Amino acid sequence: MIDTVDNRPEKAILIGLSSPRADERILEYEWNEFAELVKTAGAEEAGRMLQARETPDPALFLGSGKAEALAELVRSAEADLVISIQELSPVQVRNLEDQVRVRVIDRTDLILDIFAQRARSREGQLQVELAQLNYSLPRLGGTGLALSRQGGGIGTRGPGETKLEANRRAVRRRIADLRSELAEVQQNRTVQRHLREKKGIPTIAMVGYTNAGKSTLFNRLTDAGTSARDRLFDTLDPLSRQLALDRHRTAILLDTVGFISNLPHQLVAAFKATLEETLRANLILHVMDAGAPDLERRHAAVRAVLAELGAESKETLAVLNKIDLLDSEPLIQRLSHQWSAVPVSAASGAGIPELLTALRRRLSAGMGEYRLLVPFSEAGMLDRLHRQFRILEEEYTAEGVRLAVESEAEPIRAYQRFLTGEERTEC
Repeated sequence: MIDTVDNRPEKAILIGLSSPRADERILEYEWNEFAELVKTAGAEEAGRMLQARETPDPALFLGSGKAEALAELVRSAEADLVISIQELSPVQVRNLEDQVRVRVIDRTDLILDIFAQRARSREGQLQVELAQLNYSLPRLGGTGLALSRQGGGIGTRGPGETKLEANRRAVRRRIADLRSELAEVQQNRTVQRHLREKKGIPTIAMVGYTNAGKSTLFNRLTDAGTSARDRLFDTLDPLSRQLALDRHRTAILLDTVGFISNLPHQLVAAFKATLEETLRANLILHVMDAGAPDLERRHAAVRAVLAELGAESKETLAVLNKIDLLDSEPLIQRLSHQWSAVPVSAASGAGIPELLTALRRRLSAGMGEYRLLVPFSEAGMLDRLHRQFRILEEEYTAEGVRLAVESEAEPIRAYQRFLTGEERTEC
């Protein structure tokens, strides 16, 4: 939690516009989520102001009368800042700050702030700073009002904070430096991925709406012991661990940052290289929260981010997590059928064996069974084959060691001289 100078949470007034034709149920979900984001950032909600209005006022976002009422609400609640659920233009921020006399930020600022708190790895910190600078650059303004926020607090912290005190040219230079440094960091991950591909180790990328229980499921499948607290965006830095599919076969499981509806484009762009690990994975594991009242909206939000990454057509296995929170077996069956998902409870372990079976089946699609004869003179290759492939059969004969291994077409080419010409490709 980030405190103000008098050692208390910052008090925030939440504002937004709603169309008179808006779906009340969706509106409630969005505002509850917005309030949770504010809490996650470390602020205390001190009030709300929602105006029924089709389009924002170009100058003040709210109408002039509402803006005056907002200023009075800020004073009476002794609020420290105003946070808008919709994105604000630089002009609207400056004019609202003049009106209410406290800091004004929007939902994108808020999410960037949470990401700044969560980033632990060097790559994560670089990506957050890049997103902050790209979002702030057009907001620097001729008067520099957006730069004059001293003293910390929500919307001002993170790796990019001090950089925003520089002029546009310095910020652009910093952006170029960040991109260069990120390219080097990401090159290392590319090398690691190529090594995995060369060894024929499949990769499974976990995606899901924030707080869907991905980290708990990640821990359950890999015994990783990573943080799995009940909070938004608990996982920011990409994690990868080995997953034992059975006695013979392993995969690499990747845990990625949780998605959210209307995820700021700046974040998708800044984290594109990390998220593209999803695009290159053999299988996407979409983790869904069985207890979420707005499951359809969350599912659509995840699919939208995958589409932005170009991964909407990737092989995907849906997982309905947190079934322990549902008290109706027919409901679990109905939801599982509706979403073609494997029902599990990462917390209790229910459904995990069935999930592993589904993973093995999906990853075996397109695999082939290849038969090799390794002469005793090259028996040293046997250990390598055992490490790289799933061994289906092994027989010692007078000619050498005969093996049947499971592999995709590309990795087995390195052992072309041992192939007997007998193979069977699975559908």
